[in-house]
Amino acid sequence: MLDVEEPLNHLQTLRDYVRWGASRFRESGLVFGHGTDNAMDEAAALVLHSLHLPPEIPEEYWQARVTPTEGRAVLERVKRRIDERLPLPYLTREAWFAGLPFYVDSRVLVPRSPIAEMIEAGFSPWPQAEAMERVLDLGTGSGCIAIACARAFEDIVVDASDISEDALEVARINVQRHQLGDRVRLIQADVFDGLPSGRRYDLILANPPYVDAEDMARLPPEYQHEPRLGLAAGEDGLDVVHRVLAGAADWLTQDGLLVVEVGNSGPAVEAAWPDVPFLWLEFERGGHGVFALTSAELAEHAALLKAPRRTVSGS
Repeated sequence: MLDVEEPLNHLQTLRDYVRWGASRFRESGLVFGHGTDNAMDEAAALVLHSLHLPPEIPEEYWQARVTPTEGRAVLERVKRRIDERLPLPYLTREAWFAGLPFYVDSRVLVPRSPIAEMIEAGFSPWPQAEAMERVLDLGTGSGCIAIACARAFEDIVVDASDISEDALEVARINVQRHQLGDRVRLIQADVFDGLPSGRRYDLILANPPYVDAEDMARLPPEYQHEPRLGLAAGEDGLDVVHRVLAGAADWLTQDGLLVVEVGNSGPAVEAAWPDVPFLWLEFERGGHGVFALTSAELAEHAALLKAPRRTVSGS
């Protein structure tokens, strides 16, 4: 168990606390990926949030002195991060996505989708983006994708759906926080089952569960704190992806676009539907396993996408 008393007698500045925290994180073998990808950035994020400072501060602030009360608050969070292996956003109750802050807790996945980069770029170079009127965020979780879209495109309405009522409660907090209740509508739905009948969308964004059984069995402790409902998707990770692909054409406008994140299950997608022309997107800030299909492509390959799945035989 980490001792937080001894460091209080020696650490003085913001920089001291970040250095000490990063050393303890590396010493403890923590796993990152919920907003940061290394011990130093994780420690900096923890220190700044604990001291009620913004994510970016002037360089000279790093030499500012920390009071004993503030220092104890920082060290207690460092201790919990190590002892409980909690993702940092579950400790701070905050995550950033597409430049926006979101409330999060263990009822939802921590926002980290590379789709954020697409939203910030206005979905360029997709030419129809400026003409969008209605968007579906399928599997909204915290509501981060839906809210970021509504902030990026002032004239659109976003339906944000999720099967989990717990997740929708968190999304509701964020919709209220960003004052978007008039343009982001929360819907409890199981993929497309439960959506308003007859509605069509110019864009469907889906970040469904896509972790296969092998990866689920190897998840680090940090990821095991996240809701299994938002991660596990059967033996090959495609249980929900198959349903998205089978039904999306019926919910898109004539010039609509489907964007789906499948992460490490990308190779399984290509193996399952080798004749479908998935466009795999690239991201400057990292991230992978996101594909796009147009309404026309979905319609052209409807027979393949709606065909019953081949079952995976057991060993």
